[in-house]
Amino acid sequence: MVDPSPSTPRGVYVDDGVRHLGSAMASTEGFEAFYAGTVGRLLGQLLPVTGDLHEAEEVVQEAFARASVRWTRLRNYDVPEAWVRRVALNLAADRGRKLRRQARALVRLGPPPQVPAASAEAVALLEALRTLPMRQRQAIVLHHLVDLSIEEVAATLGTRPGAVKSLLARGRRALANQLSDAEEVLS
Repeated sequence: MVDPSPSTPRGVYVDDGVRHLGSAMASTEGFEAFYAGTVGRLLGQLLPVTGDLHEAEEVVQEAFARASVRWTRLRNYDVPEAWVRRVALNLAADRGRKLRRQARALVRLGPPPQVPAASAEAVALLEALRTLPMRQRQAIVLHHLVDLSIEEVAATLGTRPGAVKSLLARGRRALANQLSDAEEVLS
């Protein structure tokens, strides 16, 4: 890091492949030039670290997002790119540790139980439910699939039992229309 006294250079940045010293990045607009000049290089450096382009893009973008809010301080560093690189490397390491913890947990849990294939009727019901407004869908699922009473559905949704009855009636009517159309197509 550079001593921010007026006699010292106020940063190093790259513009069209040319390194510049001085205070050209003294404003917040300098961040855009800094970003444009360094993002490709940092992606190239983080890709071999992460082994995945999407992951490299995510950690580099997060590092630049953190740099942007600290730009008034970072622009005075000799090489602000080094700060962004260090943050991106730390983020990549954090994500790697998280993935290893998740993998160990999955190994401890063992393979997931076998799930039977969905029947044609179940798939048709799911497609029909997707056409309903969210509140109607919630009421239908809670009452008919989870077997909650109307009062329990009302408490869960934070509404009155009369509103639940209305949601159920409209939802069932819409489902009946959707499912009868599906039966006609399947016949």
